[in-house]
Amino acid sequence: MDSNENAATRFAALSAIFDPATKQHLLNRGLSAGWHSLEVGGGGGSIASWLSAQVGATGLVLATDINTRFLDRLSAVNLEVLRHDVTRDSLAEQAFDLVHTRMVLIHLPERDEVLQRLVAALKPGGWLVCEEFDSVSVAPDPVGCPGEVLLKTRQAMGRLNDERGGHRQYGRLLFGRFRELGLVDVDAEAHLSMVRPRSPLARLLKASFELRRDAMIDAGYITRDEFDRELAWMDTPDFVMPSPIMWTAWGRRP
Repeated sequence: MDSNENAATRFAALSAIFDPATKQHLLNRGLSAGWHSLEVGGGGGSIASWLSAQVGATGLVLATDINTRFLDRLSAVNLEVLRHDVTRDSLAEQAFDLVHTRMVLIHLPERDEVLQRLVAALKPGGWLVCEEFDSVSVAPDPVGCPGEVLLKTRQAMGRLNDERGGHRQYGRLLFGRFRELGLVDVDAEAHLSMVRPRSPLARLLKASFELRRDAMIDAGYITRDEFDRELAWMDTPDFVMPSPIMWTAWGRRP
């Protein structure tokens, strides 16, 4: 179960790691006062809150999530929070100057259909910006890069996500998907770094492992002792491994 404490840890880590780059990408698309913006999978609300300040009194931000427990704490006259399942619930078409998602599509078996809905929600000339992990293209390699750690826990989580219909490399596919959907001015950028003990990246990964702990053990992908040993290992001074790649892709509806 996703406890409030675990979710708060993950959202705080995501904000610390990725919010600065996310904000810059959105500003680079021309974000300004008066824009109508859609934040899908708003999570902890840090980007939704920032967006509301950027678009001002003449703009609007709609922040959606399947669970709005953190978004409901936000208060701004131009910010609307909606409990919404993007895989099933409808979205207004041609309604938004900006649609943004982060760490949403990789978890959804229906990700390609969801992308089509997000494009349909754009006004002509509106921008779609999606940020998703690719945890396949650059994996830890203790042989080629001595000192890097290949966690069995990370491999187990990958197997579990695959089993649930996720796509661990979807971030890398965004550029091609955007072009297939007819967007223009499409481009993409990627970032990765080393995961060090007690860093925001380490906290994010540990919280993600904890969220799936029982499911990974019940599936037989890892034992309880292995899980506990590896999470303790992540706090030791010599622990290091490359992070998943965060891909940001953007494109504009003609």
